[in-house]
Amino acid sequence: MKIFLLIFFLLFSSYSVAGMDKASAAYGNGDYKTAFRETIVPAEQGLAVAQFNLGVMYEKGQGTLQDDEKAIFWYTKSADQANANAQFNLGNMYYEGLGVPQDYKAAIHWYRKSAEQGLAVAQNLLGGMYVYGQGVSQDYVRAYMWLNIAASNESATAEGNKDMLKGMMTPSQIEAALELTRECLAKEYKNC
Repeated sequence: MKIFLLIFFLLFSSYSVAGMDKASAAYGNGDYKTAFRETIVPAEQGLAVAQFNLGVMYEKGQGTLQDDEKAIFWYTKSADQANANAQFNLGNMYYEGLGVPQDYKAAIHWYRKSAEQGLAVAQNLLGGMYVYGQGVSQDYVRAYMWLNIAASNESATAEGNKDMLKGMMTPSQIEAALELTRECLAKEYKNC
């Protein structure tokens, strides 16, 4: 359910780029201590991808002791810079209550930010939260909209979830959800 993608790019400074290249190579080789060490300075310098990667390493205990509170700290720094993967992982931390008290409303907030950037897994989970009324009022129409959008972004899981939900909806609800989907796509996922 978590995204543990390590995206090592973006120019920030010559040190950051060199450090991130070393970090990427080390992480790929399973040398998490070196990857962690090479990621700290770029993260502290404000490089969003480095902050995200540091969050992942703290969450998984790779190259450092596992620490959910530090993972939250670094995910938040990256998420505040609009890193969709950090926003998604932060949503997961709040959803599961890891390093923070469980808070579905906070999870919705971060999943929505990630979903608005087109991350299909976030769109799928956002749809699921509407199905079950977690952090939001239960709303099958809005749930179907998000699942439909995630399915259109090639999420096989969302496709299956959408099909199950469809059996619980009336034809008029499905029609309303399809109209919401069209509107949301036209707005490029913003304010849906």
